[in-house]
Amino acid sequence: MTDGREADQPHRKERLYLFDTTLRDGAQTNGVDFTLHDKLAIAAMLDELGVDYVEAGYPGANQTDTEVFAQHRGLKNAAFTAFGMTRRPGRSASNDPGLAMLLDAAADAICFVAKSWDYHVKVALETTNEENLASIRDSVTAAKAKGREVLLDCEHFFDGYKANPDYAVACAKAAYDAGARWVVLCDTNGGTLPHEVEAIVRAVTEYVPGDHLGIHAHNDTEQAVANSLAAVRAGVRQIQGTLNGLGERCGNANLVSIIPTLKLKPEFAARFDIGVTDASLRKLPDVSRKLDELLNRASNRHAPYVGESAFTTKAGIHASAIIKDPTTYEHVTPEAVGNMRQVLVSEQAGKSNVLAELDKIGLALDKDDPRVGRLLETVKERQTLGYSYEAAGASFELLARRALGSVPDYFDVTQFDVNVEQRDNALGERVTVTMAVVKVQIGDDTFLSAAEGNGPVNALDHALRKDLGKYQRYIDGLELTDYRVRILNGGTEAVTRVTIESRDETGARWTTVGVSANVIAASFQALMDSIVYKLLKSGAPV
Repeated sequence: MTDGREADQPHRKERLYLFDTTLRDGAQTNGVDFTLHDKLAIAAMLDELGVDYVEAGYPGANQTDTEVFAQHRGLKNAAFTAFGMTRRPGRSASNDPGLAMLLDAAADAICFVAKSWDYHVKVALETTNEENLASIRDSVTAAKAKGREVLLDCEHFFDGYKANPDYAVACAKAAYDAGARWVVLCDTNGGTLPHEVEAIVRAVTEYVPGDHLGIHAHNDTEQAVANSLAAVRAGVRQIQGTLNGLGERCGNANLVSIIPTLKLKPEFAARFDIGVTDASLRKLPDVSRKLDELLNRASNRHAPYVGESAFTTKAGIHASAIIKDPTTYEHVTPEAVGNMRQVLVSEQAGKSNVLAELDKIGLALDKDDPRVGRLLETVKERQTLGYSYEAAGASFELLARRALGSVPDYFDVTQFDVNVEQRDNALGERVTVTMAVVKVQIGDDTFLSAAEGNGPVNALDHALRKDLGKYQRYIDGLELTDYRVRILNGGTEAVTRVTIESRDETGARWTTVGVSANVIAASFQALMDSIVYKLLKSGAPV
């Protein structure tokens, strides 16, 4: 019996823990190579985001990872975690150099990896099942004696369980009984499906409590996020993953998708708390993009929750409904994850798309205003020529403002010339040198600028932004962050569409487009739009 007061007390949520392995498993991604500076910067970013563990590398595996753990890094919230193997078969814990380096690492926690599939024990380790279990127990015990929090990744757990469930569970239980805080069940090959994960995890909780179990899923069947959530339903309370789903082969479970799902979907949000606050959740798109910038690669505009297209609508009938009620086509509010709604202007667009886009840029017009219809026709005419404004919002804004007569004529490029020359340099090496010359008219003043570059477009960009007279100070912080070319039809006379993404000193980004049979002319159009857009947004005087 109770006195009735318990019914009035709020339901206490369970804690779910997030373990990020971007800097270790994510570093296995083809083409990814983190420097020491990269690792420390990403670790700090993850710590600020609110993850609970940052696995920063494998001390002893390479120079960078050894340096990472040479001293304590002072994360405020997350446990700085070192990764490594359990002791080698045939060696004692006190006589294993690899284990000694791991125990000496300046880390808050140690995550061991051990075989849990008897086939791998026999073929890869070439040892006995009992020796593998002893290695698990000895390694966990040694790390506990050093005062470390201990985790054990049970490699190939799900495949091992399917082959020999008793032995796979024995490996997990050996780590738990020896004092491991977390026993992590790994779908190393990435081939297990969600219903299998849920059933196997539920069975394992009979031997290891769920609040000591974690999930580590790979994405080889595009199921890593689903498998992670299935494991939570079955009882695990730690999720391992990476930012943007980095990882070898097809990647790991994407924490950038998992975190908003845990925070915003009632099934999980009502039951669990995570270390990521609502305010941090709104910074998630920035975290995702910063990682891509550091890796010098374009962000996935179609990424769930954080991509530019995640809350973007193109079709006119959808746009009309969204304007009336956004929940008609949105599963969560974009603002909750720091994103924004976009209604694209395209050949499929109706007046609703155009009105929504005009309203977003501060040009509120009545739906019956004839200028709306004329602008829509202009957009469609230009798209028949190859222009696409779906991902080039800055060019659309300039088109719209010009139609309304509100874009000043800041300057006029009266002439430009691009020359590409191949010659031998002073070392006798064959090199290609590109130079661009641009003649600009600003009022009564004429400016002539020349610059070299890495190719025609780069040289033209440097020359165009080298000296814009009184406008130079407005574009000093402007830089081009992405350049894409698409051939719209075949043959040597093909029409080319160039899309350029720009960024300024405030971090603001915008995209412009140019179309021509000449790739340099198309690039020039997009460059011009980018500069004019920056001047317009900066309030530059005419």
